[in-house]
Amino acid sequence: MSLLITRETTLWTELIKIGVIVIGAFGVAVGLNFFLIPADVFASGMTGIAQILAALLPLSAGILLFALNIPVAILGWKKVGRLFTFYSFMHVALTTFFLEVLPIYEISEDILLNAVFGGVISAAGAALPLKYGASAGGLDIIALVLARMSDRPVGTYFFLLNAMIVLAAGALFDLEEALYTLVAIYVTSRVIDAIHTRHVKLTAMIVTKNADEVREAVHEHITRGITRMPAKGGYDANDKEVLMIVITRYELYTLKQIIEEVDPEAFTNVMNTSGIFGTFRKDS
Repeated sequence: MSLLITRETTLWTELIKIGVIVIGAFGVAVGLNFFLIPADVFASGMTGIAQILAALLPLSAGILLFALNIPVAILGWKKVGRLFTFYSFMHVALTTFFLEVLPIYEISEDILLNAVFGGVISAAGAALPLKYGASAGGLDIIALVLARMSDRPVGTYFFLLNAMIVLAAGALFDLEEALYTLVAIYVTSRVIDAIHTRHVKLTAMIVTKNADEVREAVHEHITRGITRMPAKGGYDANDKEVLMIVITRYELYTLKQIIEEVDPEAFTNVMNTSGIFGTFRKDS
């Protein structure tokens, strides 16, 4: 598989990213095999769908998770980005491996403890790759593609897709398991909030002396518009520019790498964006 490694990446950063993905996949598997699966509590996203199917079919959750993510990976490769999709699918493949290797072991019989700790551990494993330009695959990619095809925010699709998991758990099993599944999904979202961000759109304000170089580098790797504003340093009184750009959370890692390479002295403030009006490129 041929990968287009951008110029700002280095062997060291790639090794760190792979290491984080391995640790994240291991965390997801621990949360599932030691907490959620023994308690019959379902996780969020594609992992929860795999758990539900595993309860109905003679196949393990790990194998089903891998199979479900194959068409998602193809969709992401075409619609989201090749490098992002490659690392996301790597996370899925490693999660499948650890789910098959680690035994299913019940640490506690308390279903609430299992829902909370399983949600925390698996969420940490899913959120860590987000800080390095990857994801846990599955519903992240599906929701992003659906949002690009419509005017609705990605959060709407996350809610709808996860609501289907809760409803399926209640319909196929019982309402108590559906409620504990809701607890696990809530805990998962809160942990991802703390580690990375659940906000899909972010606004970056970049204060730099090298505005032309930063703008050129950003446009080379990220398909987003940039607004340039003149500025003056409050301490040194030097002339600078503020570059304002709205990105998706999946592009945050790439933007950080670009700025560190082009202008390490730039000051960047990243803010959560609850909504935007006007033109926002969806076909990056």
